[in-house]
Order: sequence, then structure tokens, then C-alpha cells
Amino acid sequence: MDDVTQQAPTRAFWTNRWWQLVIGMVCMALVANLQYAWTLFVTPMNSRHHWGEASIQLAFTIFILTETWLVPLEGWLVDKFGPRPVVAGGAVCAGLAWVMNSYATTLPMLYVSAVIAGIGAGGVYGTCVGNALKWFPDRRGLAAGLTAAGFGAGAAVTVIPIANMITRTGYEHTFFFFGILQGGCILALALLLKKPTLRQQVAARKKFAVSKVDYTPGQMIKTPVFWVIYVSFVAVAAGGLMATAQIGPIAKDWGLARIPMTMFGMTLPLLTMTLSIDNVCNGFTRPLCGFISDKMGRENTMFVIFIGEGLALLGLMQYGSNPYAFMTFAALIFLFWGEIFSIFPAICADTFGSKYAAANAGTLYTAKGTASLIVPIASVLAATGGWNLVFIVSSVVTIAAGVSAKFILAPMRSRWIESHNQPQGVLAPASAGNASRLGHWPEQTGE
Repeated sequence: MDDVTQQAPTRAFWTNRWWQLVIGMVCMALVANLQYAWTLFVTPMNSRHHWGEASIQLAFTIFILTETWLVPLEGWLVDKFGPRPVVAGGAVCAGLAWVMNSYATTLPMLYVSAVIAGIGAGGVYGTCVGNALKWFPDRRGLAAGLTAAGFGAGAAVTVIPIANMITRTGYEHTFFFFGILQGGCILALALLLKKPTLRQQVAARKKFAVSKVDYTPGQMIKTPVFWVIYVSFVAVAAGGLMATAQIGPIAKDWGLARIPMTMFGMTLPLLTMTLSIDNVCNGFTRPLCGFISDKMGRENTMFVIFIGEGLALLGLMQYGSNPYAFMTFAALIFLFWGEIFSIFPAICADTFGSKYAAANAGTLYTAKGTASLIVPIASVLAATGGWNLVFIVSSVVTIAAGVSAKFILAPMRSRWIESHNQPQGVLAPASAGNASRLGHWPEQTGE
């Protein structure tokens, strides 16, 4: 103990795990504009080049798919080489993509930059979440939630300056300026990121089922429990996206979008006010529900939250014609939905270990991409049975996911972890040795 005390002052302050968490959150905030500020550029680009908004928005679809489906590869690189080079590469890609957008005069060039942006955003997102899971084996839900919340916070801080700069100096200059600024800042922060050093196992501090074995992504995808988690992620993500993606059209169809609403001393159109509140709820719920899941268990939290999501969807369907009810239930939908980006990475690391947490969480994260491919079904449902059918299908899917989490996933995962925690059940590579066991604590946790 004395040795640790004497050595601690020689360590740089940013190697403390809480500082590592903050650095990851700031990186996430800086890369968030690649997704959340995109909508501000669509109309100016179309006015300049007359490509058509649908053609321009195809670049955004390419970005989302690239960001989502390459995260497993980027996670594997993090597990092998550490977070620093992957985030540095992501910073270069993020900055380069927006600089390319500032010079893009053809749609193919715009689409190429979308691929590069997706690589950059995925590299930063997957690395920061995976690194948080490794640094905080005891608070995975909270750590993943705070990191994921940073992804929305960045856009909240910078969206107004970006919009103002587009108005003053044009979208090209804005792309270039913020591309260099954001890319440069992430690159500098990447140099401070550190992979935790693991030491003795302290699994006794865990109240819930946690694996003592580290599984590679290849081993993980061969287990039935992974696919139960994956399907649950897809179901909740798709159910939430089907509703949240249609909030604007629903408000317009119900004649609510332009109703002036006053709150906190501001008067805004109902749709604008609703979306602002929804984004706050979407960010706030990630660390909150992550923290709750650390205390009461992943599946127990999923049971309560997913059923709450389903009930909020039904509430919006039943009472949403009232402006205040519309705003309330829309906020609840986002509040109950956004937590999937903290609970699912946490339950993945709980089940399959810390050593390959970045690659494993990245593999599970592809469920977001899978869900996005299902979302267009909402338009078909709306054309067939109106918005009520969209709400009913979405609520049934999310409530079913909550019930299955409690009564199918929880006992299944508990039995599987218990059986494989026995020495004869170890499936991790022999070369991993004792160091590959889950529950190891990072050195110098700073607590």
C-alpha cells in the first residue's frame, strides 16, 4: 500500500480513470456534429448545387451504415493496439471528411467523404465506449452512459455556432473551419487516452451475474446468449426509431407542429420545442439508466424501461392530439429509448469480459445498423393503417423485449455465466492466461 502511495504522484493526472472517462466524453462531443449537425448543411448544399435533397441525404445514410458496421473492426484494433492510435485515426478521418465536403462539387465526392466520416465517427465512438467499459468494470452502465451522452452533448453546444456561421460565411467555410477544429482537438485528446492495466480479480464486488472469462468476438457470436441480446437490441432500437423518426411528420399530420408553445421564458413552435426537450431526455437517460442498471441489474432495468417505452408510445397514440400531452409523451419516449446505448454495451461486457470489450461491444452495436434497415417499415405501416398502427407495432415490440429480458434473457444469461465460470468451462484462448479473466481492476483507479 505504501508503495502505491509513493508511486501515485509520479503518474500524470490524466491516467486516472475518471479523467480518462472525461477525455472520452469530450472526444465523443467533438465528433457528434458529423451526425447531428448534418441536417443544417442539406438545404444550403442543395441551393448551391441543385443535387436534390434525397441525393444529398443518401450521403447521410452511407455515413450511418459505415459508422455502424465498421465499429467491430475498429474495436478489434482498440483491443489489439490500444485507444490512442484508433482515436487519432478517427480524428484525421473526421476532419478530412468535412474538409472534403467543403470542396465537394459532385455527388460521388460527397459520398466518398461520407464513408471517411463514418470511419472517423465509428472509430471515436467505438473506442471511447470500449475504453470506458474497460476502465470501469464496477460501473459499466454509468461509464458507458456518460460516454454515450457526450455524443449528443457536443451537438447541443455547437449547433447554434455552426448554424450562424453557415448564414454568415456559407456552408463551405463552415465545413472547413469546423472540420479542422474538431479533427485537431480530437487528435490532441487522443494522445492522452490510455489503455488500462489490469491486475487482480475482484469479482466479489459484483452483485449480479458477471463472466470471469474473456471471449473473443468470434467466440461470442457462437453463443446463443449473444443472439438473444442482439435480437433484443434490434427490437428496441427499431421500435424506438420507428416512432422517434416520425415525430416530425406525426406532429404535422395532427396539426400541432406550428402551434406556439412557451416554456422557460421562450416561445417556439411546438415541434421545435418538442425536439429540443427530446434531445435533452435522450442524453440524460444514458448515464441515469446506466447508473440504475449498475445498482438493480441490467435485465431488471431493461424490464422496467422497455415496458415504460411501450406505454409511452401508446400514450402518445391515445392522447397526443393535445399539445401538452404530445410534448410529454414524446419526451418520455426519448427518455425510455436512449438508454439502450448504455445498457447494451454494459451487459455485453458483463457477459463476455473486459479484454475484448471494444470489439465485442462494437459487434453488438451493429444492431443499430440492422434496426435502421427496419425503420422504413414505419412508412409502410402508416400508409396501411395510419400512425396508430405504427404506435401499436412499436409498443408491442418494445414491451415484448422488456418481458423477454426479465423472463428469458436473465435466467439464460445467469445459467450460462455460472456454468462457464467454472474452470472446465473456460473457453478463452489459452494464451490469454489468467490475465484474460473479467473483473480485473485497472491500476491506479483514482478512488
